[in-house]
Amino acid sequence: MAKTRPGIPTKTKTGKRDLESYTIRGTNKIVRVGDCVLMRPSDTGKPPYVARIEKIESDARNNVKVRVRWYYRPEESLGGRRQFHGAKELFLSDHYDVQSAHTIEGKCIVHSFKNYTKLENVGAEDYYCRFEYKAASGGFTPDRVAVYCKCEMPYNPDDLMVQCEGCKDWYHPACVGMTIEEAKKLEHFVCTECSSDDDIKRTQNGFSSSPAADVKVRLVAGIVDNTSGFLCNVNVRWRKRRTFSELVVFHNMYLF
Repeated sequence: MAKTRPGIPTKTKTGKRDLESYTIRGTNKIVRVGDCVLMRPSDTGKPPYVARIEKIESDARNNVKVRVRWYYRPEESLGGRRQFHGAKELFLSDHYDVQSAHTIEGKCIVHSFKNYTKLENVGAEDYYCRFEYKAASGGFTPDRVAVYCKCEMPYNPDDLMVQCEGCKDWYHPACVGMTIEEAKKLEHFVCTECSSDDDIKRTQNGFSSSPAADVKVRLVAGIVDNTSGFLCNVNVRWRKRRTFSELVVFHNMYLF
């Protein structure tokens, strides 16, 4: 069952009129249809809800209401938060609601996954969305996602990864026996499946203090598949994909 969020009942009343915009109470910030906003939860201990405004209207008493489409955080979904979910990740749900405009606390930006990975600085108002979520069933679109590394997990933009010069796949440093600090200093990296003895020696001795090496490793965040919204590399001809049920199994295997 889809969860409910506190708000105003969606009763139809006479004298309603559509509004082009609304000024957030106590601020000079203006919101319009299509904007993403932060909305005050009934539980003050929870973070604000995130929603996209679909409609703004005023009734005969000048009470302003907004029709919204909710974004869910991973921990609010039926499957819960998983290790591949980013800290700023949201799911665009099929859960619509009508709320008092007075519950809007501020504006935010929900980027596409591709655009989010290009941000030089992520602000408090920046989020991203790469999945649509069906609140009643817990289903996702797309339901199959590209996976990377030995752990076979989707890309998490919060995690640094290194690319193998042989197979062009991307790896978490911890999954290949490195610390993040060591990974940032790499000039070359070849995974165990691609490496010969000489390649292994080169990888082990390939540390450098060059700033360029750091940039090379961080470049992982800027390579995104335009069609699926997931990290990929143009030199990879195919990419393994897994369903969400398979990801849950793999996630649990790596937790225990």
